[in-house]
Amino acid sequence: MQQGTTTVQEYLKTKKLLFDGAFGTYYAQLFDTKELPELANTNHPERVTQIHREYLEAGAELIRTNTFASNTVSMDMPWEQVQENIRQGYRLAKESLNGFFGYAAADIGQIPCENPQMLNRIRKEYVEICRTFLEEGADILVFETFSSMDEISDAIEFVGNRAFVIVQFAVNQFGYSHAGISARRLIQQAESNPWVDAVGFNCGIGPAHMQQIIRKVPFSGEKMRTALPNAGYPQIISNRMVFDDQNVEYFAIKVSDIAADGADIVGGCCGTTPEYIRHVRKLISVKQPKKIVPSAVPVSQARPKKDSSFFAGKEGKKLIAVELAPPLGCDDEKLMDAAHLLERSGVDVLTFPDSPSGRTRADSILMAEKVASETGMCVMPHICCRDKNAIAMRSQLLGAHINQIRNFLVITGDPIPSIMRASVKSVFNFEAVGLMQIMSDMNEEQFGTEPICYGGAINQGRRNLDVEIGRVKKKMAAGASFFLTQPVSTRESAERVRRIKKETGARILCGIMPFVSYKNALFMKNEMTGIGVTDEVLARYRADMTKAEGEAAGIQLAKEMMAITADFADGYYFSFPFNRVNMLEKILKSDD
Repeated sequence: MQQGTTTVQEYLKTKKLLFDGAFGTYYAQLFDTKELPELANTNHPERVTQIHREYLEAGAELIRTNTFASNTVSMDMPWEQVQENIRQGYRLAKESLNGFFGYAAADIGQIPCENPQMLNRIRKEYVEICRTFLEEGADILVFETFSSMDEISDAIEFVGNRAFVIVQFAVNQFGYSHAGISARRLIQQAESNPWVDAVGFNCGIGPAHMQQIIRKVPFSGEKMRTALPNAGYPQIISNRMVFDDQNVEYFAIKVSDIAADGADIVGGCCGTTPEYIRHVRKLISVKQPKKIVPSAVPVSQARPKKDSSFFAGKEGKKLIAVELAPPLGCDDEKLMDAAHLLERSGVDVLTFPDSPSGRTRADSILMAEKVASETGMCVMPHICCRDKNAIAMRSQLLGAHINQIRNFLVITGDPIPSIMRASVKSVFNFEAVGLMQIMSDMNEEQFGTEPICYGGAINQGRRNLDVEIGRVKKKMAAGASFFLTQPVSTRESAERVRRIKKETGARILCGIMPFVSYKNALFMKNEMTGIGVTDEVLARYRADMTKAEGEAAGIQLAKEMMAITADFADGYYFSFPFNRVNMLEKILKSDD
């Protein structure tokens, strides 16, 4: 952890610590290449040593290994080759310290992940990256440019107290990460991890914006604080980021101000060359000032929050939610007729799917707003993570809140149909739990005394039910206050929901889908995933049934499923084929 005898923890007790600048952008500037700088660890090791030593000569005391993108996704290499690249990167950094006082930090960047299904594999790769660094003797690890703690928590726990762990997040000028999480929440998450030693920000923004954000974040004072802004904001020239290098003195002044504000470790990110670090070294005071822990806002000053959830004040009542599918085109007459029919039905909330099965329908939030304004009923649009990034999601939520919509169902979303994938791309910036974390954050940051209420979906048909139970618990931890299940059409399906209820204590509305014909049931059985239609259920219908007979069979099925789940269900979530909501009255009517 040192070139000498002083550990980094001991050093930080009395002095500031100066990071290096941006290896990657400086490498591209020196050698005019578009190849990954990390490839130089094995292809051009002399270049790597040269850059490390230039930063050290400029006054840096903490250099990062040239391994920011050393992972199987970014390098598109087998793990064995990536691992050797990591080992070589650390050795070169250590060798570069010869003759200098300083420390080498194992640098770990975010692994690109466009598919939520990759997350578990990526989490495991972070662990292996850390394992490799530790085997090489690394005792300072820096996780940088992250948008949340989710991917790296397992790796940090694996490292434990075997290294000094620094976690740095990248946020935009408004203080939100790529995952939509606020700077305040990110720091809270990192500071709550017992194995993290230093927290802060790097990349994404210039020094002035970083200073503004840091001053607004209530750091606890229990962890060291870091700040590594970009040189400024780049121009894109010939598909390359080009930074203006005429602001060296300005950058140094701002970074020294950030240090004076209480940052323990400072330095530079994209666009910062050794010249930037040299100027910071001249201005920064190495004496470590006494930490000032921000005072908390008195809780007594907080205003009471309004409960706008669809279940507020309805304890003991079986809740009723009805789904209305927005139209495929511009004609909403049938949907509006259905909504008006339900006005006096005792329904607690109307829900609106968000382009289910990856096929375009009218926007769920706009449709919900129209129904609410014309009927006065409580509405709950579904929000799907498939089609929009964090910026668009937050924008939608703000607009919905302005229009008095307070209830949402959050789902990860079905994949885009394969026939459309050549022209339509999924986004999947995050999955349902990630969006719930954003909503939780917005409740604190934006919505104040009128927070939104959100819940999640349950797929009780998942092969490994323990995995689904774990998902429900994660969603509850992210603030989900209710759950809607996939349709329950068999006793076995009901028992699986019962177990989820028992092990989580969640508020659960059991899905009820009264199939209206043999053709309808057959379609659901063969073409819709997650909807369990057994041969026993199918046998209730005949191909030659009249419309009335088909609906009667669906009504009977719904009544039976409600009876089976009555002892544990908090309510029911009805999805009527073809919006045939007229069936609801007969389903809810007592047979007595």
